[in-house]
Amino acid sequence: MDITVIGFGSWAVGGPGLMGWGAQSDDESVAAIHHAVALGVNWVDTAAVYGFGHSEKVVGRALAELPAADRPLVFTKCGLVWDDDGVESNDLRPESIKQQCDDSLRRLGLDHIDLYQIHDPDPDGPPIEDSWGAMLELVDAGKVRAAGVSNFDVALLDRCAAVGPVASLQPPLSLLRREAAADVVPWCAEHGAGVIVYSPLASGLLSGSFTRERAERLPDGDWRSRAAAFKRPALDRNLALQDALRPVAARHGVSVDAVAIAWTLAWPGVTAAIVGARTPAQADGWPEAAALRLTGEDLAELAAAVETTGAGSGPVTPGAFDK
Repeated sequence: MDITVIGFGSWAVGGPGLMGWGAQSDDESVAAIHHAVALGVNWVDTAAVYGFGHSEKVVGRALAELPAADRPLVFTKCGLVWDDDGVESNDLRPESIKQQCDDSLRRLGLDHIDLYQIHDPDPDGPPIEDSWGAMLELVDAGKVRAAGVSNFDVALLDRCAAVGPVASLQPPLSLLRREAAADVVPWCAEHGAGVIVYSPLASGLLSGSFTRERAERLPDGDWRSRAAAFKRPALDRNLALQDALRPVAARHGVSVDAVAIAWTLAWPGVTAAIVGARTPAQADGWPEAAALRLTGEDLAELAAAVETTGAGSGPVTPGAFDK
């Protein structure tokens, strides 16, 4: 598949919940997806568990309201399920994966999924070889065009690859969460697997508009209100790093979030980045982020800022898989 270097992330589209982002207007979500597509974005990433199926339904509505020729590719995920009380659990049994796929197809209103991904590993579940075999069977059945994984380490990637090819990996990667660049991104480069990174803006911390006051006002329905990265002392370091992006952004005449996104795309082996949007306006800066090429001077300045602030962990300089 030929995908744009930025894709629409629809985690927040699911609305409130255990790992939700608070109240969200479905109309606004659909408008945001349509706006991103109008800007040239050609894929949407979602997951069954986002809003307990609600995100997939909203994505399905957005697709249905577009002419067939304009509809983006759809990526979604399996493996995280929930009960009637909203209690989430892992389920990577082969028979469950196949049922989850059918459920996602129904919510999305599609006859196939372009990229179907295992959302998270389950150390207490069946052998990953069995689960991955079920994913490949869905490809053979034509329900899925390509199968990938999310949040897997190198050992699990090796075990999957021994059963059949892994089309892609979805790891977290941002200036604040850099660990994937040390191991799984190089693994994918060596094995011909695509890498679509999530949370390149660190869930808003590197957006250029996040503040301590905003962190204090996060509603209970927003998972970030309970996350350590959004509380002091980590919050102070993270916001200091956000401020360090401003001179680079000014030098290029772009927004702060464009710099943060471009940094993830600068890593060898990274195919694209998933960027979330809750309103159409939040996607306005994506074309400049996709076009931005950070210089060696930019990357060195950002690496120095990481060292100075002490924010995050992992490799600091995109290059030959610098560790």
